[in-house]
Amino acid sequence: MIKILIAEDSLVMQQLLIHAISSDSIFKIVGVVDNGEEAIEATKELKPDVIAMDWQMPKLDGKQATRIIMETNPTPIVIVTGSLAAKDVTFSFSMIEAGALAIVKKPPSVDHPDYKKEVKELIQTLKLMSEVKLVRRIAQVTKKYIPSESALEKTIIEESAIQIVTIGASTGGPLVLQKILYGLPKNLSVPLLIVQHISKGFTEGFVEWLKTTTNFPLHIASHGEHPIPGHGYIAPDNFHMGIENGPRIALSNHGLENGLRPSVAYLFRTAAQVFGSRAVGVLLTGMGRDGADELKLMKENGAITIVQDKESSVVHGMPGEAMKLNAATYILSPEDITLTLTALIKKKND
Repeated sequence: MIKILIAEDSLVMQQLLIHAISSDSIFKIVGVVDNGEEAIEATKELKPDVIAMDWQMPKLDGKQATRIIMETNPTPIVIVTGSLAAKDVTFSFSMIEAGALAIVKKPPSVDHPDYKKEVKELIQTLKLMSEVKLVRRIAQVTKKYIPSESALEKTIIEESAIQIVTIGASTGGPLVLQKILYGLPKNLSVPLLIVQHISKGFTEGFVEWLKTTTNFPLHIASHGEHPIPGHGYIAPDNFHMGIENGPRIALSNHGLENGLRPSVAYLFRTAAQVFGSRAVGVLLTGMGRDGADELKLMKENGAITIVQDKESSVVHGMPGEAMKLNAATYILSPEDITLTLTALIKKKND
């Protein structure tokens, strides 16, 4: 049984969530609370395996409650929100900074045509997040990292002619991407292409949150556009994103890869084909194995490949699978990924 705590202030939504979650017998709802203070106390007393938490609650909102829970009784938290307005989603992503693991939509009413589909996504997310093992989160965990010039000078890396950086991430990825983008110099001479597994409808808010918290120029990718050096491009909802000669961004709605669209696999595979040794591939924290085989292909084609280390990963599935394949040139923490990318691209300009 998976013990779940629901933190939601709307009585109507409480009942809808109880009905939706109870449709899977693996869940046992151990508590329902309607404010952040009660969520903190219930987590301490009931020890749930996962928490479904709204961000708009009285007394303490979801962000404050999440931060306190992660500092005192670390528990996987899934943000369940009913608003897809960009500004509301941006605030929801601030809960990721506080320690939440994922964000999903609240299911619609039971007579809505998308009810079963969205309940399925909610249940799947809660199941997956309940399996994540957490350590106590200290208050300074989200402190931004800026590599020093002295550290850069000590970094020894082979000569390279990097023209593009490709990054793939899933569970735990938003906070790592935030840290990496914040630490990169703003005058990068290459573009970044990023695939982040995220629930449909949240990409716009995700990009706005990253732009606001990192000051890095980011865009939702468009088909056929030329990626600009020093800018980042994030795959849109329900489209694979790759790169083709030009270079131009290529979007495709062909079938799922590794059960996903967008997939990291498509991005890495096209980067290997088009750029070969002039590319960098970075595979960050996440469940499953999306991108692992294609990171190996990038390495075989001469690219520099980086995977996030186990110690810093929320889930070491994707990078761990790549390591099994010997697909990584470097195995690094987020701080050292920032340092290494900066050094690689600086080397290109020297």
